[in-house]
Amino acid sequence: MGQLNWVLRVSLGYFFNVVELLIIIRIILSWISPGVGSPITRAIYGITEPILSPFRRLMERSAFGGGMIDFSPVLALLFIRFLAQPMAYYLVNLLTNPWR
Repeated sequence: MGQLNWVLRVSLGYFFNVVELLIIIRIILSWISPGVGSPITRAIYGITEPILSPFRRLMERSAFGGGMIDFSPVLALLFIRFLAQPMAYYLVNLLTNPWR
């Protein structure tokens, strides 16, 4: 069970790191705007949009929404780093060590 726990934790860590990296690349792409027609840009937007759209809707409802700067990627990165990742690690520990 210890090895399964380690494999799941490392796999989840890689997954969250890739998602965070894609969001950061999207932030940089929004600054340089290479064009939406690029296949790489379309792929990055296609992967990150389902993650960012709930945070964008949340920002539109708040007092910070509607401005020129989109803070939804920052909220998504904070959510992943401080809530989703620790919760996933906790669930892995719960599933692989149910009696602890």
